[in-house]
Amino acid sequence: MSSNINLPNQNFPTTTGEINLTEVTTPWLIVYFYPKDSTPGCTTQAVGFSCLKDQFDALNTTIFGISRDSVKAHQNFTEKQNLSINLISDKDEVLCQIFDVIKEKNMYGKKVMGIERSTFIFHESKLVKEYRKVKAAGHAEQVLEDLKALQTV
Repeated sequence: MSSNINLPNQNFPTTTGEINLTEVTTPWLIVYFYPKDSTPGCTTQAVGFSCLKDQFDALNTTIFGISRDSVKAHQNFTEKQNLSINLISDKDEVLCQIFDVIKEKNMYGKKVMGIERSTFIFHESKLVKEYRKVKAAGHAEQVLEDLKALQTV
């Protein structure tokens, strides 16, 4: 594992209240970072994880999507797409900095700093797998397969 990322012991606002990632009760935790609510790739990814939520639940896994959008934007996104996963609002980029996901991106020929689509799997608060520069389509299925493989080791 290339990164040594520790979950921060602090509360973050989500679509359903506050969460401290160090207090997640399932042994497995998936956090994924995405650039913006209600954009095509981010919608594909969020819907993908939501569609597979029952299978992740069966594997004792909690999933959080994280972006810099507000809780209100997250709630609108959740309602519009009927998402079953919880979204964390990281407006102050605390989690983005810890996970080192803010990267220079090229947006219509302009250089901007934005979230690089990334996913992290934790087992009992230890990072066991990370994905960088993720492609949204099929990603949730890939993570599910990798999680199953990790759990059989």
